[in-house]
Order: sequence, then C-alpha cells, then structure tokens
Amino acid sequence: MSNKLLFGTDSDLNEILEAQNALNSLTAQKEAEVYAGMDCLEEGKVVIGKISQINEQEVLVDVNFKSEGVIPRSEFKDGEIPSVGSEIEVFIEKLENDDGRLVLSKQKADFVRVWERIHEAFENNEVVRGTLTKRIKGGVVVDLFGIDAFLPGSQIDLRQIPDINALIGQDYDLKVIKVNKARRNIVVSRRVVLEEERNRQRGDVLETLEKNQVRKGIVKNITDFGAFIDLGGVDGLLHITDMSYKRINHPSEMVSLGQEIEVIVLDFNDKKERISLGMKQLKPHPWKDVAERYPEGKIVKGKVVSITDYGAFIELDSGVEGLIHVSEMSWTQHVKHPSKILTVGQEVEAIVLKVEEDAERISLGLKQLETDPWESIETELPPGARVVGEIRNLASFGAFVEIKEGVDGLIHVSDMSWTKKITHPSELVKKGDRVECVVLAVDRDKRRISLSMKHLTEDPWDTVDSVYPVGTEVKGTIVRMLDRGVVVELADGIEGFVPVSKLTAEYIKIPADAFKVGDELPAIVTEIDQNNRKLYLSVVDYFKSRESAELQSWMDAHKPTETTLADAAAATPKKKSSKKKAAEETASEE
Repeated sequence: MSNKLLFGTDSDLNEILEAQNALNSLTAQKEAEVYAGMDCLEEGKVVIGKISQINEQEVLVDVNFKSEGVIPRSEFKDGEIPSVGSEIEVFIEKLENDDGRLVLSKQKADFVRVWERIHEAFENNEVVRGTLTKRIKGGVVVDLFGIDAFLPGSQIDLRQIPDINALIGQDYDLKVIKVNKARRNIVVSRRVVLEEERNRQRGDVLETLEKNQVRKGIVKNITDFGAFIDLGGVDGLLHITDMSYKRINHPSEMVSLGQEIEVIVLDFNDKKERISLGMKQLKPHPWKDVAERYPEGKIVKGKVVSITDYGAFIELDSGVEGLIHVSEMSWTQHVKHPSKILTVGQEVEAIVLKVEEDAERISLGLKQLETDPWESIETELPPGARVVGEIRNLASFGAFVEIKEGVDGLIHVSDMSWTKKITHPSELVKKGDRVECVVLAVDRDKRRISLSMKHLTEDPWDTVDSVYPVGTEVKGTIVRMLDRGVVVELADGIEGFVPVSKLTAEYIKIPADAFKVGDELPAIVTEIDQNNRKLYLSVVDYFKSRESAELQSWMDAHKPTETTLADAAAATPKKKSSKKKAAEETASEE
C-alpha cells in the first residue's frame, strides 16, 4: 500500500512527522534534565525536594532523580508533616538501596543545617537562644536548635547559683564556646553573655553614678559585716550598720542572695572603685520627734533585744531602743546582773524616765511601775519600833534581816549583845533564823535601816556598880584565855577580867599553865570602870577571907606545870653561904 493510503495526503504526513520530531525532542530534553539532576545528586548531600505523596508509612519526595525518594513518616513529628507539593530539605542517605529506591532523611538534613548554624554562631561569636532541659553531673543539658549542648555549672551565671534545678525549663541567651562535630560535642556559656552585658552596663553605671542617687541592685554576696550589691557591672558595699535603724545581728536578717533591692549611693572614691551604699537612709529617721512620741512618764511596751552587764535594751519601735539600767530594775532586790530579771525576746512594760533626742538615748525604768517600799518607811518603822525578821545573809560585820518584802536592815555585830564581844554574827545567829530586834535608825535616801538585838533589854552596865559593887563575891566561867589573864562570864552575861597574878597564889607565867576555858572561878570584884565597860576580879583576894585549907584545895586543883615551876625557881634569888660572902667582901676591900 502506498504512503498516501496509510497517512492520507502529503500534508497530513508532514504534520505527523513534525509532531513525532517534537515529541522526540521533548523526551530527549527531559531525559537530559533527569540525567543532569542525577549527576548533581550525591550521598551525604542536602538537596531540596518536593513532596509528591504521603501515606501511613512513608513520605515520597521528588528530587529530580529517576525515582522518588523515600522518608519514613516517623521522622516527622505529629502535625508537622508538610502538605503534598511543599518543598523541604532532605539528606541523601543512599542513591539506591537493595530495593532500588532512593533513601532520604529529613532529620539528618535538619541536623546538618543546625550544625552549620551552630558553627556559624561559633565563628561569628553570635548570641544564640537555648532551653535548659535537665541537670547532669557538672552542669546542664541545653536544647540548641533541637541538638543537645552542654552548659557547665561554672558558665551558668556570674556567681554561684543556689538552686540550679529552678532554672530547668527556662530560655537563656548563650554563646557557643566549643564545637566538635566529629564527637558531636557543643559547649555553651551564659556567663560570657552576662559578662559582656555587665561590662556594657558598668560603663553606663560609672558614667552616671552620683551621691544620694537611688538605684536598684542584686544581692551578690553576704558577709558578716554587710552585703555586696551588683548595681549592673559595678559592685557596692551595703554595710550592716546601713541596712536598718534597728539592731540586727547578721545581714541575712535583711537581705538574701539574688534579691533585688533598692539602695542609695552614700559615697565612692575618685575612681569609683569603692562604693558605699545605704538602705535605711531611704526611710525616715526613727528618732525624729521621738521626744513627742515617748514623753517622760509615759508607760511603754517593748521587747528585750540585748542584755549587757549594766542593763537591758528594749526595742520600742523599729530603730528606737531604750535602756533599763540595772539600778532601775527593782526597788528591793540588789540585781547583780540584768539576766536575773529579764531575758532576750521578753515583752516588757516600762516607764520613760528621760529622753535625749540628739544623743539618741532613752532611759527607761522597770521598778517605777511598782510602789517604792521605802517611800513611807520612816513612818512605818520609826526608831524604837520592834520588828521580827528573817536572817537573809551574814557578813563579817553583821547580819542582814528582811523586815518586809524587799526591805532589809542590818544588825551590826556591836549591836548584838551588851555584854559579849562578838567577832562574827555566826556566834549568835545563822541564816534563816527569825529574830526580834529594835529599829535604831532609818535613812530613806541611802536605803539603810540600823537594827539592834541588844536593845531589846536594858544595858546591864548602867547598873553594874549597884549589882556588883567593889568587894562583891561572884562566881563565873572562863570564856576566853589571854596571856595576861582570863575573861570570866558572870550570871547575867557581864564579863569580868582576872589578871594572871590574881588567879592563884603560886607563880604561873600564863593562865593556860593552870586553867582552861570552862573552868568555874570564885572571885571578888576589885575595880569597876563603867565608862569603858570593864569589871576587874581577883581569885587571890577571894581566898584571903577563907580558911587556908580551902585555899590549899584550890591551889591543888590548879597546879602549874613543871615548866612553870622551873621558871619560878630561876626567878627566885639564891642565898649565899657566910664563908663565901666573907671571901667576896675581903676580895672587894683588897
């Protein structure tokens, strides 16, 4: 069959041939484009592809390869899979797997781009944003563009962080300070960012810093003497004395680490390296108009904040303290230390005694809230009044007697007995004894009361000359031994003195040679010295009117020791013989 029969006319044949040539040319162009695209595809490269299909297991992406690439759907987070026709970056893992398919990865493409971004930030010293995700040994893990980076503990802040766990979940500006792609090691620092910011702020602060300027700052460090405040790259010292007008024991009572506070600039040196700050100066001075708020005589309430040897300080208001001196604590007690009356933290009432506003001193009284028992003591206890009290204390010079609650009187040793010589009050009384005594004198101003036990009875020395006239025979007991004689107590307590020469007819050197305390002596009164309260006695004169047998019996009962007899013999002159005497006289004449 001819061509005409097959294709019709010549013109029809030409049209068909032109169309076929055009189709062949287009096919060749497409194949060239495909092979050209295939030539630029290499494993390990990131290319742009278009999503062509999405199913339950895979996402198909066209990257101008002979076949579409496959990405597991698990590489996409829920709700983050782009729609069909969207362009995405993919990583070529394999050009052809065992099934002859092109294997792609979305996660690895993202990883490559992130590393490029991180390395670029590292090279250019850029600030990046990261999220602190969890705490590990030595620091914190940071999510940086989806990749884990390490933030060392020393690089978290400019100062030590008390609780790192509180930072987890927070976003911060960071700088990449170390990158190792092979080991996938990224180290970041927040401290570097803060230091740069601090240096920038430091210049601004130093340029604008002025005295009496009020600024905000962060408590950077706390010591025993104060707190260091970060004013923004510049540190200032807030001394403990400038924190509060009230008494504080430690700066931690007023501020805490990391706390933002408002302070006032008190002073600084020429280079502004030492800056003194104040906090209490931002409040009105508590001593202003204090005399109007606490007038003399006003009863006030306060808390004991400090106790010293001389008194207790009472906080009346924040920054206002008054002193209760130890002498103002009790009318009746002798307070040795304020801690015997008050304790720190105790709430007390007191009365304002004196206010010195300029000196910032307030004197308070505790005892003034009670009636002074000495106020009417002169009318209650006039001289001559008889009282009964308890011996509260003994001293070498006398005994203190509590007459009424808080009121003591003194019985001096000289007022304990008319007749006995008392060297210590314990010879007659002891602590806790109840005794009756007489008021001799009252000194309200000096708070002294003189008492007497002996004035309960008449003074026997007033009538001694009539009771014991010279020549009266008496009997008494030896109560004290002296070298020159003995003291004898008579029946009514009056004491008499017997000289050693009047004790016996025989020679004795000292009374102890023949007598002892407790011996009973018969004697006769030989002399009375009423002014000096002395009664002289003689045993020898007593026996002058007695039978010789009675005297001998007395002497036998009180014989001197052998030593005393030898002394007496030595003291007696020996008689010389007549022949010896004549010879001495002849020799004298020659």
